[in-house]
Amino acid sequence: MANEPALFFGQFMRSPAVIGAIAPSSRRLATAISVPIPEDGDPVVVELGPGTGPFTAEIQRRLGGRGRHLAVEINPQLAGHLSTRHPGVELIVDDARKLPDLMAARRAGQADVIISGLPWAAFGAGTQEALLNGVLTALKPDGAFTMFAYVHARRLPPAVRIRKALQRSFEEVVLGRTVWRNLPPAFVYHARRPRRIS
Repeated sequence: MANEPALFFGQFMRSPAVIGAIAPSSRRLATAISVPIPEDGDPVVVELGPGTGPFTAEIQRRLGGRGRHLAVEINPQLAGHLSTRHPGVELIVDDARKLPDLMAARRAGQADVIISGLPWAAFGAGTQEALLNGVLTALKPDGAFTMFAYVHARRLPPAVRIRKALQRSFEEVVLGRTVWRNLPPAFVYHARRPRRIS
C-alpha cells in the first residue's frame, strides 16, 4: 500500500489550489461528516473529492454493501490509488462541477446523501457556485449534504461566501463540533432539504 500522507502531500505540492490541504482528513472528521448516511435501505451516496479515501472508508463501512457509492475525483493519481483500495466504489475521474450529468450518465437518479471532501474555501466564487448548483440539482428533496471547513479559515471571504450560500440553498444548516484531531482542525456543515434553483 502506498504511503497515503506522502502521496497526498505530493499531489498538494503539484496542485495546492485543487487539493487544498497538506494531509488527508482524520478518521474523526470522516466519522463526523458521514453521519447522515441512513442505517438501512439502499441509499445513493455521492462523495466529492475523495482524495486518498479517508471519507471513502467510513462511507463504505456505514453502507456495509448496501446502496450505491459514487466518488468523483479529478486527480488521476489519487483516483488510481482509491480504485485499488476501494474496488467496490463507482469511481468517476472527472470534474465535480459536472455532477448532475455524471450521475445521469450512470443512471444513478438523485442522491440521498452528498459528502464533500473538496476545499471549498480555496475556490473562487464561480467555482463555488457551479459546485453548489450541481449539488442542489443532484440531491433528493429530502437529501443531506455535508462538507467540512477549517477552523482557521472560517472568517476568510471565500469561507464566509460559501457559508452564506449554504444558508440560502438549504432549509437547515447546522455547524458540527470542531474536530481538533485533524490537521488542521476542522468542523462540518450539515445541510438538509435543498431549495431548488429557479
